[in-house]
Amino acid sequence: MSAESISPPIRAVLFDIGNVLLKFDFGLAMAKTAALSEVRDSLDVLARIERVKIAYEDGQIDRAAFLRAAIDALRYRGSEAEFISAWEDIFEPNEPMIALVEQLHTHVPLYLLSNTSDVHRDYVFRQYPFFARFAGGVYSYEARASKPGRAIFEIACRDLRLEAASTFFIDDLLPNIDTARSLGFQVHHYHFDEHSKLLAEPALAAVIAAAKAARG
Repeated sequence: MSAESISPPIRAVLFDIGNVLLKFDFGLAMAKTAALSEVRDSLDVLARIERVKIAYEDGQIDRAAFLRAAIDALRYRGSEAEFISAWEDIFEPNEPMIALVEQLHTHVPLYLLSNTSDVHRDYVFRQYPFFARFAGGVYSYEARASKPGRAIFEIACRDLRLEAASTFFIDDLLPNIDTARSLGFQVHHYHFDEHSKLLAEPALAAVIAAAKAARG
């Protein structure tokens, strides 16, 4: 193996949230929302608000504007609090990945990079204590940029002081992986049913081994 093909040691791990750390299903929110809307079909609910959902997650509109637009589009009869409650309750912890976070956090800095809204970001930090293990994060609604675009990765490198070549990035969507790889990150395309493949990645396995050794 040539020297050029050897990856630098990992000095940080960068995680996506949705379908990596937490499983999620927007269908749960759509069903609860439809029950209090004139739009009764869950798929139609999502179709009607998809544009404002993306604008909200990209930071083009704030929470208040998103709620007004979504409630108006659906002729929603519930309260804003009920809408937010339905919108929040879509997550389920991915226990093997949470165990990995607990294993690594004292040995290497952990960071987050997620396309998300402030509603979801605030909720998961309240609901799941393991998010306190992360040293920082970049979120699309704050960055006003989203994956798979290059800009949000560049913002993450700048704001989190990451060097792409020594950062291991984990995401479930291949376009996001492709962008990260093109920028020089070490990457893993994550699947729930192939968690063992993540643990077997040589660079990450070395970090796991070092973390175990440090604990004695």
